Amino acid sequence: MVRISKPKTFQAYLDDCHRRYSCAHCRAHLANHDDLISKSFQGSQGRAYLFNSVVNVGCGPAEERVLLTGLHAVADIHCENCKTTLGWKYEQAFESSQKYKEKYIIELNHMIKDNGWD
Repeated sequence: MVRISKPKTFQAYLDDCHRRYSCAHCRAHLANHDDLISKSFQGSQGRAYLFNSVVNVGCGPAEERVLLTGLHAVADIHCENCKTTLGWKYEQAFESSQKYKEKYIIELNHMIKDNGWD
């Protein structure tokens, strides 16, 4: 008997034993709840979360932007599966007090809570 396996949809899958965030548009895994640093960020389209690390995300070219907290070098990030822009990556913070932000921002309207949030 020939066994047909399902094709791999995403580049990376996060553990089923952890609460995670997924892309609201295609359900690709994005981040574990354990990698959440802060829920107190403002994206271009509303609230956003700061994550230490993410998966299934591509990064555009870095550019300097003046944000609410000053000048930063940032690169837009997108879902590798559906290509939706999710937020941005802080490539460089020019002020020492902002260095902790050199991580990933994902806007709430582009992600959903997935797996074990009951």
